Amino acid sequence: MPKVIEASIGKGHYKTVVSNGKIDLPADEPLVSGGTEEGFSPTELLYSALATCTCITLRMYADRKQWPLDGVKVILSQERNTEENGGGVVLEQDIELIGKLSTEQRARLLDISKHCPVHQLLAQPIHVTNLLVQ
Repeated sequence: MPKVIEASIGKGHYKTVVSNGKIDLPADEPLVSGGTEEGFSPTELLYSALATCTCITLRMYADRKQWPLDGVKVILSQERNTEENGGGVVLEQDIELIGKLSTEQRARLLDISKHCPVHQLLAQPIHVTNLLVQ
């Protein structure tokens, strides 16, 4: 399997360096969890992947169609589902489309937002395998 991301931590609490081989990004835990807040928390990194992928997907689509999309803002929130509603987590993205778009263009962009690669990844079953490296 090809390497996508590498994360490493030393003895510090709990600052971690995440790397794609070209760019290093700090990650950390909040103060209340014993971290130093020197980076996004792991959950924030996951949620930011969805929000940024949505923004990029909408930008690409609007550019290809030459639509007057001046900007996109995504606010992501999360809520735990009750057991009666199947359990799990509900992620809600509030998407603000900035520009002089028609009602039809806005509706199409909302539909396209569900097709970003991270959305597609999170919408299917994910299996994580952990292996020890010698």
